[in-house]
Amino acid sequence: MTGRFLTLEGIEGAGKSTIAKFVLAYLARQQIPARLTREPGGTPLAERIRRLVLERGAEPLSPVTETLLMFAARDLHLQHVIRPALARGEWVVCDRFTDATRAYQGSGRGVDPRLIESLAAAVHGGLAPDCTLLLDVPVGLGLARARGRAAGDADRFEAETQTFFEKVRAGYLELARRAPERFHVIDASAPLAAVEAQVESILGDLG
Repeated sequence: MTGRFLTLEGIEGAGKSTIAKFVLAYLARQQIPARLTREPGGTPLAERIRRLVLERGAEPLSPVTETLLMFAARDLHLQHVIRPALARGEWVVCDRFTDATRAYQGSGRGVDPRLIESLAAAVHGGLAPDCTLLLDVPVGLGLARARGRAAGDADRFEAETQTFFEKVRAGYLELARRAPERFHVIDASAPLAAVEAQVESILGDLG
């Protein structure tokens, strides 16, 4: 028995954490066993890597270093959380996965896509999400939400420029254009009830 792998993607302030909880509650109502997790993170050691990636320390991270850390955390996450849960027949709902690396480090930072894809092949091979919900929001709105929530204590990504996030958003939309069978683009600037209705419709079609 194999579970299903659902991922949520989008720029800062798109509402991924809120919708991830909604998805988990929906699956619970359907009596589908599910696990909610996030990237980078998901295991104790991967969460330590997350802190390294997000903190605004004195020693800067190069784009390649950032990419390698993301995949190091992802490998731990896959070994200890994602693959075992799928093998047990659980659905895994993950806040970000490799598409985030393609959008943030690839489109945003300019890391060579060939490096990213080689790391993806090494770390998770043929495993890809069954469904990806891309919560799309205009950059200005997303950053206003994220920075308001951070209350002046923005992490390395929340502190990035609008130009950076325009590149990331464009990268996400290009990924969705190239894989329409997997991606579902959702207008995350809509009222929450409308976003949840779109998500519920997609999940219902997944069965």
